[in-house]
Amino acid sequence: MSEEPTVIGAGSSLSDVDEGEWVGWQTWSGDAFEQRAGPFYERREENGGMVSAFRAEKRHMNGAGFMHGGCLMTFADSALFTIATDEMAGARGVTLQLAGDFLSPVAVGQLVEARGEVTRGGGKTVFVRGMITANGTPALTFNGIIRKVGTHS
Repeated sequence: MSEEPTVIGAGSSLSDVDEGEWVGWQTWSGDAFEQRAGPFYERREENGGMVSAFRAEKRHMNGAGFMHGGCLMTFADSALFTIATDEMAGARGVTLQLAGDFLSPVAVGQLVEARGEVTRGGGKTVFVRGMITANGTPALTFNGIIRKVGTHS
């Protein structure tokens, strides 16, 4: 359990999860949109990379019974920042561009995870690419650009 949450913006902080399926993960408390859309969780893996995840629920599905594409893209947008955690180094940012290619459907109950890499950074613009899987099966590839807009204290 961390001693102090990492504050990114007014009222938003990364908090440890202490019970349930997500013990050992963190989530953004105070980010009402992500909590309603997910909630989404993140953690650092043994290899040093970051992973984001959530469990697919009925409320995430479209009329055909598969995860809504907008839900997957919302998760990809969130995952951009998780993947770029080290490159962002405390800076705040906004998404300049986000594109995705849908590969397979996601069903209720599946574990949805996102992993990726920073392909270019070092300045105010950060380029990220990643893949979302559902129970290990590729569901969406994505790439995006983050623009750093400031730092937090």
